[in-house]
Amino acid sequence: MSHPARRPAGDASRHQGLITRASIDRRRFLQLAGGAAAVTGATTWVGSWLTPEFAQAAVANPDLYLAGTDGWMYLPPTPALPPFHPDNLAPSPFTTYIFGFRNVTGLTETQKDNQKNKAQHSAPQFWVNQFDPENPVDFKVQVTNLGLALRPDLFDAHTLHWHGFRNVIPFFDGEPTGSVAVPTGRNFTYVYRPRDPGTYMYHCHVEDVEHVHMGMTGLVFVRPLQDGQSIGGHTKFMYNDGDGSTGFDREFSMFLSEVWTESHWADAHIQLPEWSDYRADFSLLNGRVYPDTIAPNGSIDPFNPVRDTDGDLIAPPGHPELKYQPHSSLVNCNAGDQVALRFANLGFREQAMTTAGIRMRVVGRDATPMRGRDGTDTSYETETLNIGPGESYDAIFTAPAHQGPGAFDTYMLYNRNYTRSNNLAPGGFGGQATEIRVYAGGVAEQAYPNDWGV
Repeated sequence: MSHPARRPAGDASRHQGLITRASIDRRRFLQLAGGAAAVTGATTWVGSWLTPEFAQAAVANPDLYLAGTDGWMYLPPTPALPPFHPDNLAPSPFTTYIFGFRNVTGLTETQKDNQKNKAQHSAPQFWVNQFDPENPVDFKVQVTNLGLALRPDLFDAHTLHWHGFRNVIPFFDGEPTGSVAVPTGRNFTYVYRPRDPGTYMYHCHVEDVEHVHMGMTGLVFVRPLQDGQSIGGHTKFMYNDGDGSTGFDREFSMFLSEVWTESHWADAHIQLPEWSDYRADFSLLNGRVYPDTIAPNGSIDPFNPVRDTDGDLIAPPGHPELKYQPHSSLVNCNAGDQVALRFANLGFREQAMTTAGIRMRVVGRDATPMRGRDGTDTSYETETLNIGPGESYDAIFTAPAHQGPGAFDTYMLYNRNYTRSNNLAPGGFGGQATEIRVYAGGVAEQAYPNDWGV
């Protein structure tokens, strides 16, 4: 993830100075237009503020390469909601049509093109290091649009909007009326200087109500510069706290989304959903509903993906139906561990996520540390987080002592809104719920976020 030092494109703190209105002659304009075409692969449109430095930064090798397309996912067949769920067009063992992103980093052109109609939900989680002025490195995400296999009549462009990213220059914001959208078959590279640690989310901003709900959403977070230092007995932190108060031993992301089955069915069957009729039939945690939320991970390390020879995802062990829902929400930890939870909500309803029997300390909200202007600690303890659409929270809990008699003690992490935690399915829980399992010891160190460590 390191690159030679250069003048980056996305200097968040100085972007007003980069967006100049200097006049240019015709020759200069044609030079810039050619640079824009190389950057976007989609258009020769150029604003007067686009400079060769932007083009040079954007066409360099990306850290991550994502593809937008359609696909299928699995939701429990009960409760049945005919004719919308299960969808009779869904190939076995799947039930629900989606739009989404796939991680195609490192794939050949042939492998990449073969991922059309193989989107995942939620979109690949990824993380970046905070920008270091002493070692200036940009983070670049390339996006390609593979098109929709089931709906070739739709030729929607796609973007990547980093929700909550501070002072992003418009060219890389992903809002299609003020920046560049990616048509089918083309590419665009986003360049970021992530200056503010914390938890964010990203999504397509074209037809954003539809594309967000259909699954073009994911979680992204920024690691602080303080990481790697030994402060307060920790070397991993959520923020640059200076005292180790946001240090942790393990971290788990909890991405909240929803499925209104009628809208997914309508997109698959060439119908138009009436969005004023919206209701959440299924509430998802990391793209699954309980008990699938505690099933094993698929390939979730974005920088070291595990795929088959065709570049396709490999289903979690014993769960072929979860092939395109690779993110588990199970929290495994040892007694006494400091466990970081990163919550982000890109559903359309407020949620109330609760750690039953364990209190968590909220240390950040919307990628902002809970500190006053004078440094006063404003963090607080709670068992329930009320998370509105588009909001994120960072929380830490201390795993309680192991009581036994089994190998681990189980605590529930669930949505207190009853209709969100069971999806009206028989047998109790079936929605935004997972488990926290506390062992006496023996859970190995994590290799990456959401890794079980066992």
